[in-house]
Amino acid sequence: MIRQPIITVLGHVDHGKTSLLDAIRASKVASREAGKITQHIGATEIPLDAVTKIAGKLIEKFGFDLKIPGLLVIDTPGHEAFTNLRKRGGSIADLAILVVDVMQGLQPQTIEAIEILKVNKVPFIIAMNKIDLVPFYDSKEGSFLENLAKQSEDVKKELDEKLYVLVGKIFEHGFGSERFDRCEFGKEIPIVPCSAQTKEGLPELLTLLSGLSQKYLEKDLEISGTETAKGAVLEAKEEKGLGKTIDVILYQGIIEVNDEIAVIGKNGIIRTKVRALLQPKPLQEMMDTKERFSSVKKVSAAAGVKISAPGLDDVLVGSTMTIVKSEEDVEKLKEEINESTFTSEQKGILVKADAIGSLEALVELFKKEGVPVRKADIGNVTRKDVMEAAAMLCEEPLYGCVIGFNVSIDIEAEKEANLRDVRIFNDRVIYKIIEDYNEWVTKSKKAAKDEDMACLVWPVELEFLKGKAFRNNKPAIIGVKVVEGMLKEGWRIMNAKGEVIGKVGGIQNEGKSVKEVKKGDEVAISIGEGSIGKNLFEGEKLFSCIPPKQYCNLEKYLDEFSSEEKELLAKIKATQKGELN
Repeated sequence: MIRQPIITVLGHVDHGKTSLLDAIRASKVASREAGKITQHIGATEIPLDAVTKIAGKLIEKFGFDLKIPGLLVIDTPGHEAFTNLRKRGGSIADLAILVVDVMQGLQPQTIEAIEILKVNKVPFIIAMNKIDLVPFYDSKEGSFLENLAKQSEDVKKELDEKLYVLVGKIFEHGFGSERFDRCEFGKEIPIVPCSAQTKEGLPELLTLLSGLSQKYLEKDLEISGTETAKGAVLEAKEEKGLGKTIDVILYQGIIEVNDEIAVIGKNGIIRTKVRALLQPKPLQEMMDTKERFSSVKKVSAAAGVKISAPGLDDVLVGSTMTIVKSEEDVEKLKEEINESTFTSEQKGILVKADAIGSLEALVELFKKEGVPVRKADIGNVTRKDVMEAAAMLCEEPLYGCVIGFNVSIDIEAEKEANLRDVRIFNDRVIYKIIEDYNEWVTKSKKAAKDEDMACLVWPVELEFLKGKAFRNNKPAIIGVKVVEGMLKEGWRIMNAKGEVIGKVGGIQNEGKSVKEVKKGDEVAISIGEGSIGKNLFEGEKLFSCIPPKQYCNLEKYLDEFSSEEKELLAKIKATQKGELN
């Protein structure tokens, strides 16, 4: 027995994810959304007869003998649903559609979707949407390939140019891709040009989704019907007349009314009995009006189902729902909590999120960035979180922060963060959080580097200019030219033999006192211990006297040195060899 594949639709806001589904199911969900942007996670069952009605000819042409009962398609607001489409060890999504606006290409949320798909190892197809907006392209309902043949050569060229820009951008993220009819399946990501507006390309899209699902995922889709029912909690909400309900994607087994289920709550495992099961009618979106649901006695995987049961007030979105057949089922859920939320002894950042799926995605993506996570938990940012981050600030400044995804920050936490100079990052977009953190790290490293470098004595070569002896001693005041490097007030000066002359007490440039001078400057300097004719001689070269313990620090910043400065540093070090030994 083969279940229907679970397919999730991802992409940047307003690139046409919901509109594409509307075109398939002949609905108008997108137009009813606030600002015509998907606000909720939706699931739609597309039966096999609906697939064959749109794509029958192409399915025959490609030689697919479809055995799947249909497709379960999940529409997502950004990445959120996808991160919650989770099970222990990976994602429940079998396949993904990445929707890309042909005119806009890859946008921030598109890139985020690619990274999340990569982390979860989910195969995907690219729907290159809005081809009707390509200049002079005459888009019509039906097959893309048939319609393409009727376009002028210039229009074909224009479309191909846009497609290969997309191919290049996809390659930058580690994937080869090509138009589906020129694609090497299994090695390249197929791109399907289409239009949600005109319904062009839908036959090709549905053919690939159904055909590739069956060809490459058939073993994964096989079910016996005896497996313990399990699902992913996508959303929890109040429903009039039902109380608190959970929207679940059932990916395994069969669930029935009166079954005992267990889900993960904010305070541990919630055990309750199913009071009602509501299933969206075929080709109807799960989050649409209640009239579009059918009350059923049982549901088989894979399916979207709304579950009504007592005690669901504190359920965690993104957690697993399981039928309780034994205490072992409950113990496995407890293990899942411990895997997703944790505290370790290692140095690292502190991460908070609103859902388990988001938390796991954040942790994985930060690990990919090479940033260790010390603590991962669900819920708002608290004063305790800030205190823990402050303690880490002392050990490793770059880890002394709190990362929050779609959570609130307690007032006391804000006050403590301001008091202890702890940075809190909080956003509803994962890529933005990581981007902001990396930017902060870069700035923090530069600030620390600048502070460190400011304390170091840098290599400098000076020339005592002839005729520029302004005062013989106590202090000696002489005119010098900075031949190489830079000079700061307070540095000790030595001669070419390594003999220390004294400390630079002051620097004047054109009659004004300055703290530092650079290569090419001609200035007057005072040296308290200097005496012209005894340890200072016109025309000689003078050098900075670098404290031995600073050489290791200076060598950390060799990338800041010019080749001449590197040579000068080596020369000064060799001159000071006796002092260093």
